[in-house]
Amino acid sequence: MEALRAWRASSNLIGFAASRAAASRTLGLRIRCCSAAAATTNPPAQPQDRRRRSASSSASTSDRDSIRAIRLKKVEELRAKGHEPYAYKWDRTHTTKELQEQYAHLVNGEVCEDVSVSVAGRIVARRAFGKLVFMTVRDDAGTMQLYCEKDSLTEDQFEQLKAFIDIGDILGASGSIKKTEKGELSVYVKFFEILTKSLLPLPDKYHGLTDVDKRYRQRYVDMIANPKVSDVFRTRAKVVSEIRKTMESFGFIEVETPVLQGAAGGAEARPFITYHNSLQRDLYLRIATELHLKRMLVGGLEKVYEIGRIFRNEGISTRHNPEFTTIEMYEAYSDYESMMNMAEEIVTRCAMATHGKLKVDYEGTEISLERPWRRETMHSLVKEATGIDFNSFGDVESAKRSVRGLPGFEVGNNESTSLQACSSVGHVLNEVFETFVESTLVQPTFVLDYPVEISPLAKPHRSHVGLTERFELFICGREIGNAFSELTDPIDQRSRFENQIKQHNAKRAAMAKEVKSTEGEGDDDYSYEVSLDEDFLTSLEYGMPPASGMGLGIDRLVMLLTNSSSIRDVIAFPVLKIQQ
Repeated sequence: MEALRAWRASSNLIGFAASRAAASRTLGLRIRCCSAAAATTNPPAQPQDRRRRSASSSASTSDRDSIRAIRLKKVEELRAKGHEPYAYKWDRTHTTKELQEQYAHLVNGEVCEDVSVSVAGRIVARRAFGKLVFMTVRDDAGTMQLYCEKDSLTEDQFEQLKAFIDIGDILGASGSIKKTEKGELSVYVKFFEILTKSLLPLPDKYHGLTDVDKRYRQRYVDMIANPKVSDVFRTRAKVVSEIRKTMESFGFIEVETPVLQGAAGGAEARPFITYHNSLQRDLYLRIATELHLKRMLVGGLEKVYEIGRIFRNEGISTRHNPEFTTIEMYEAYSDYESMMNMAEEIVTRCAMATHGKLKVDYEGTEISLERPWRRETMHSLVKEATGIDFNSFGDVESAKRSVRGLPGFEVGNNESTSLQACSSVGHVLNEVFETFVESTLVQPTFVLDYPVEISPLAKPHRSHVGLTERFELFICGREIGNAFSELTDPIDQRSRFENQIKQHNAKRAAMAKEVKSTEGEGDDDYSYEVSLDEDFLTSLEYGMPPASGMGLGIDRLVMLLTNSSSIRDVIAFPVLKIQQ
């Protein structure tokens, strides 16, 4: 018994030290997150301040290690007493939400002795008052108070409750239902069992996990500390489910295409390359599902789609993650007008499924998803923003000269590299569009009729030479979808692919020359090789029916519907830099 008292004393001492350290960490975080203006007025940190912070960090690590050691000791003692702290199962009768709904009618102080319920979840709060212990248990559905009275438990159980249970443990509890005098619905505990003993302490309950990098790196802790994070992934699941329902309601069938491919096609993007030992060849993680889905159209399936992971070995930002999720769909005997209707259908159905309305808030701006959505050509939007009519240019140099005076494009020998790299009027038009127009498209807008030079897989426009029947969907200044009337002429397709490869190789050579002249290391988007997908071209020669196709970014759609500013907030385990 003396050992038990000493144990409790050491536990209280460690808990006090941990709370002091957590308060220090919180204060330090507030200082680091101050505004740039405030940062300029504060004096630079002195060596003594840095030593103090270093000592605080060391103390924090020490506290964590001490808590872990104490909890490991508790695991040993529980086993010595015949209690396994890592259970196989627990028979649960209700979730916390079910109990809250079923017994909401009870009046304060009422006890339902004739019912027996059983719940399970993680302990997120604990308060002890002599012969009475209150705990809050959280499961996937919500929270419930556990009312633990010494007279209702065995002596051994009550001692176990006070000596061995910590915040963070996963507990199973059974008993009757009671509403306390203060109106808190509770399980009046008659029996409990430690189902999983937690070894590490949870973040401070008042501030949660506030280190952004740690939130992404240890998403499981983020979900425990910030329950609303789980709601984002529930919404994501609803969105994916609603997309599938929508596609099936229009007669589409879901197919699966290879992730490992012999040629990276369907988009212009830098691929991840791996090596297959048995085949003794390089393989590429797919950068799009497009070319294999079109093969399915050639084979006779008329409406196909795939929800799949895409991999691109490119930059990381709030909008870009090296692996992301899209839906691509293809419908025979239709054109890009059909895909505009499909895009509206998918997004509005997802909004109704997650919000129950077609007006959503995104970072303080109301986005109206009421149909029909705005439809404008790329040419008209650029002319509206800059006053430049790109239909009047006959060569690329005249187009470049016209934009060099615009804000954002430097003049003379120091002009932007992106403008220098433009090899056609269409490329210049696209550069100006991305610079001046894209961010302004806050409400849903279909941008139509892209230049042929930047649309190698789209069918030529039936009314305007040099353009294609292609659109991109923008919401909140972000591209959500991309669609074409699909190119079905195998000779034209081969010619466009070959031209695309020539342009890529020219850019690659120019970049290599620039790197060599500056004795730098190449880390650009053109350092990889591009080759023809001969099998896809062969499939087109067998004949693909007239068709339209579209790709929608599921991550960005979820960002919109969850009011998330970063793509990392809607991907459970985003790719991050190596921790130093």
